[in-house]
Amino acid sequence: MLKAKITCFADEISQDLEEQLDVLQQEGISHIELRNVWGKNVLALDDGELAAIRQTLDQRGFQVSSIASPIGKYPVADDFGPQLQSIQRAIQAAHALGTPYIRIFSYHPPENANLDTSRDEVLRRMKQLTEIAEQNNVVLILENDNDLYGTTDDRCLEILQHCASDSLRMAFDPGNFVKNDIKPMQDAYPRLKAYTDYIHIKDATFEPKQFVPAGAGDGEIDALLLTLKERGYDGFLSVEPHLQHYMPHASNPKRVVTAVRALKQLLERANYQWE
Repeated sequence: MLKAKITCFADEISQDLEEQLDVLQQEGISHIELRNVWGKNVLALDDGELAAIRQTLDQRGFQVSSIASPIGKYPVADDFGPQLQSIQRAIQAAHALGTPYIRIFSYHPPENANLDTSRDEVLRRMKQLTEIAEQNNVVLILENDNDLYGTTDDRCLEILQHCASDSLRMAFDPGNFVKNDIKPMQDAYPRLKAYTDYIHIKDATFEPKQFVPAGAGDGEIDALLLTLKERGYDGFLSVEPHLQHYMPHASNPKRVVTAVRALKQLLERANYQWE
């Protein structure tokens, strides 16, 4: 039976790993996207901390879906050396925690500059990161995000085509496309579907520009899920709530549970099984 896998950016629940897992477990989720824990970014965790996380996850029946690194969320004008160190640490974390996936971004161009002036350097960096991934048996997943070279579907496609590797795939984020006035299913997905191996469940409205629970915005997530089901997609649906403005007075766990249950409701409506 076809089943998608629900995972979650659980640092939006708490910085405490046990609290993160408690909430996910209550919702029947057994995967976690690791970004921050104990007040540290995943790439700042030492070997002992990674081993402790792996032990806790194994004991509680959890698996890591992706290392949610900040690689590429830096100015393209910055020295590339620290980023090369970061990708090596991300690879070590991925191997230690048993996931092939590492989330990355596509660099901030200079403010008010023509994006074309950054094109060659962005593509050079992305190609080098991809080659390192190939050598280390990991898969980089490119998130479309705000104020980056790869904010739009056409520039994400340009990066993916330039690198032309199974070690660089797309982490398709409908909410971030909406934030940039792009219709996810009408415009972005048809271009990027051949490269899309990972999904961020994040919805948003065109006006006002605000993140909302799945199905409450303009992210066309219901249509996305139907398309994924027809495609036979059994990969990850990663809930990234970002509901601080939508639910300003709610607790962090409440926001995450709201986001998770909104996705479950859409999956049920689509008769799309999950685990």
